[in-house]
Amino acid sequence: QVQLVESGGGLVLPGGSLRLSCAASGSIFSRYAVGWYRQAPGKQRELVARFTSDGITTYADSVKGRFTISRDNAKKMVYLQMNSLKAEDTAVYFCNAQVPPIMGGVNYWGKGTLVTVSS
Repeated sequence: QVQLVESGGGLVLPGGSLRLSCAASGSIFSRYAVGWYRQAPGKQRELVARFTSDGITTYADSVKGRFTISRDNAKKMVYLQMNSLKAEDTAVYFCNAQVPPIMGGVNYWGKGTLVTVSS
Protein backbone atom coordinates (compact mmCIF):
# COMPACT_ATOMS: atom_id res chain seq x y z
CA GLN A 1 0.00 0.00 0.00
CA VAL A 2 1.12 3.50 -0.83
CA GLN A 3 -0.35 6.58 0.82
CA LEU A 4 -0.03 9.99 -0.76
CA VAL A 5 -0.80 13.29 0.97
CA GLU A 6 -0.77 16.54 -0.99
CA SER A 7 -0.30 20.03 0.41
CA GLY A 8 0.42 23.53 -0.79
CA GLY A 9 -2.73 24.44 -2.66
CA GLY A 10 -4.53 27.71 -2.22
CA LEU A 11 -5.65 30.96 -3.80
CA VAL A 12 -3.13 32.81 -5.94
CA LEU A 13 -3.27 35.79 -8.28
CA PRO A 14 -2.76 35.31 -12.01
CA GLY A 15 0.96 35.37 -12.72
CA GLY A 16 1.77 34.11 -9.25
CA SER A 17 3.48 30.95 -8.07
CA LEU A 18 2.69 27.98 -5.86
CA ARG A 19 4.61 24.91 -4.85
CA LEU A 20 2.70 21.70 -4.29
CA SER A 21 4.13 18.92 -2.18
CA CYS A 22 3.23 15.25 -1.95
CA ALA A 23 4.39 13.06 0.92
CA ALA A 24 4.49 9.36 0.09
CA SER A 25 4.79 6.15 2.04
CA GLY A 26 6.19 2.89 0.72
CA SER A 27 9.53 1.18 1.02
CA ILE A 28 10.38 1.24 -2.70
CA PHE A 29 9.42 4.82 -3.48
CA SER A 30 12.45 5.33 -5.69
CA ARG A 31 11.10 2.70 -8.09
CA TYR A 32 7.73 4.37 -8.54
CA ALA A 33 6.82 6.63 -11.39
CA VAL A 34 5.23 9.69 -9.81
CA GLY A 35 3.14 12.46 -11.23
CA TRP A 36 0.69 15.26 -10.80
CA TYR A 37 -2.73 15.28 -12.38
CA ARG A 38 -5.48 17.88 -12.19
CA GLN A 39 -9.21 18.01 -12.58
CA ALA A 40 -11.09 21.21 -13.25
CA PRO A 41 -14.84 21.50 -12.62
CA GLY A 42 -16.77 19.67 -15.31
CA LYS A 43 -13.63 18.28 -16.93
CA GLN A 44 -11.79 14.99 -16.93
CA ARG A 45 -8.67 14.44 -14.89
CA GLU A 46 -5.58 15.18 -16.96
CA LEU A 47 -1.87 14.62 -16.66
CA VAL A 48 0.12 17.70 -15.65
CA ALA A 49 3.60 16.27 -15.15
CA ARG A 50 5.23 12.90 -14.62
CA PHE A 51 8.63 11.78 -13.35
CA THR A 52 9.67 8.19 -13.95
CA SER A 53 12.02 6.16 -11.79
CA ASP A 54 14.58 6.53 -14.61
CA GLY A 55 14.50 10.30 -14.33
CA ILE A 56 12.39 11.03 -17.39
CA THR A 57 10.00 13.94 -17.04
CA THR A 58 6.91 14.60 -19.12
CA TYR A 59 4.71 17.69 -19.12
CA ALA A 60 1.37 18.63 -20.57
CA ASP A 61 1.81 21.15 -23.38
CA SER A 62 -0.27 23.66 -21.44
CA VAL A 63 2.25 23.81 -18.57
CA LYS A 64 5.59 23.40 -20.35
CA GLY A 65 7.98 26.14 -19.37
CA ARG A 66 5.86 27.15 -16.37
CA PHE A 67 5.68 24.04 -14.16
CA THR A 68 8.51 21.85 -12.88
CA ILE A 69 8.14 18.45 -11.27
CA SER A 70 10.80 17.14 -8.93
CA ARG A 71 11.24 14.31 -6.48
CA ASP A 72 13.33 13.60 -3.41
CA ASN A 73 13.58 9.84 -3.03
CA ALA A 74 15.31 10.04 0.33
CA LYS A 75 12.43 12.05 1.77
CA LYS A 76 9.78 10.26 -0.31
CA MET A 77 8.49 13.58 -1.59
CA VAL A 78 7.20 14.83 -4.92
CA TYR A 79 6.95 18.52 -5.74
CA LEU A 80 5.31 20.63 -8.40
CA GLN A 81 6.61 24.16 -8.78
CA MET A 82 4.02 26.22 -10.61
CA ASN A 83 4.96 29.64 -11.99
CA SER A 84 3.14 32.17 -14.16
CA LEU A 85 -0.16 30.72 -13.08
CA LYS A 86 -3.23 31.32 -15.20
CA ALA A 87 -6.93 31.15 -14.44
CA GLU A 88 -7.13 27.97 -16.51
CA ASP A 89 -4.76 26.27 -14.07
CA THR A 90 -7.53 26.32 -11.49
CA ALA A 91 -8.25 22.72 -10.52
CA VAL A 92 -7.87 20.08 -7.87
CA TYR A 93 -4.36 18.70 -8.17
CA PHE A 94 -3.75 15.04 -7.40
CA CYS A 95 -0.50 13.27 -6.65
CA ASN A 96 -0.06 9.89 -8.33
CA ALA A 97 2.36 7.03 -7.80
CA GLN A 98 2.58 4.01 -10.05
CA VAL A 99 4.17 0.77 -8.92
CA PRO A 100 6.55 -0.69 -11.55
CA PRO A 101 4.74 -2.85 -14.14
CA ILE A 102 6.74 -5.90 -13.10
CA MET A 103 5.19 -5.48 -9.66
CA GLY A 104 1.66 -5.04 -10.92
CA GLY A 105 1.60 -1.45 -12.12
CA VAL A 106 -0.98 -0.38 -9.54
CA ASN A 107 -1.81 3.32 -9.41
CA TYR A 108 -2.21 5.15 -6.12
CA TRP A 109 -3.78 8.56 -5.65
CA GLY A 110 -3.85 11.26 -3.04
CA LYS A 111 -7.05 13.06 -2.09
CA GLY A 112 -6.05 16.22 -3.91
CA THR A 113 -5.35 19.85 -3.12
CA LEU A 114 -7.28 22.76 -4.59
CA VAL A 115 -5.49 25.44 -6.56
CA THR A 116 -7.49 28.54 -7.42
CA VAL A 117 -6.01 31.20 -9.69
CA SER A 118 -8.11 34.31 -9.54
CA SER A 119 -7.92 38.05 -9.06
